[in-house]
Amino acid sequence: MPTPTGTPFTFSYALVLLATSLYAEFGDPATVAALQQASSTDVAHLVRMPPSALAASALWAAGGPLSPFTIAFVPVLTTLERRIGALRTAAVFAVGHVVATLVTEVPVAVSVVAGRLPASSLHRLDYGISFGLLACVGALAGLLNRWARVLVLVCVGSMLLYDLAVFADPVADWGHPLALLTGVSGWLLVRRAAFRRRG
Repeated sequence: MPTPTGTPFTFSYALVLLATSLYAEFGDPATVAALQQASSTDVAHLVRMPPSALAASALWAAGGPLSPFTIAFVPVLTTLERRIGALRTAAVFAVGHVVATLVTEVPVAVSVVAGRLPASSLHRLDYGISFGLLACVGALAGLLNRWARVLVLVCVGSMLLYDLAVFADPVADWGHPLALLTGVSGWLLVRRAAFRRRG
């Protein structure tokens, strides 16, 4: 479990997610809906206020406290943070969140301009921790032994491929594997960080 001194980033972030999840569950529905819409990383918000939209969208756990991504958050980030430290874990999460968001939302904007999607697509509700979490999963896999690494990547990859086949939410379904690959692409850096931390 995360602790304030051992894993400060995961501990603090988990408290924030717990607070926003409880508010989403028990708060005034109209206020919750308005806050989540204001936190969305849809194209309209990204054009007007990209930094605040990207930051605010990661304060909510889509699906609530019992979603698979929320349940996986604490063990994945705690393990990664113990290996590479708080700042590097925060950086992996942030890079995965930002990269996957931008790579999936830019095509939406282009498609609307080209007339292939309706203008309402610019305001599609999009928030949550899944992109950042999957980047951390990808990074953590690089620190595991060979068999554990293969098991993690096969299990998570199969889930993401299934979502792509169903294609219920195209932006998230493409963003999730992109976020995982973002984490995988940083294996060399996280391995160096883990080595230095052990030293």
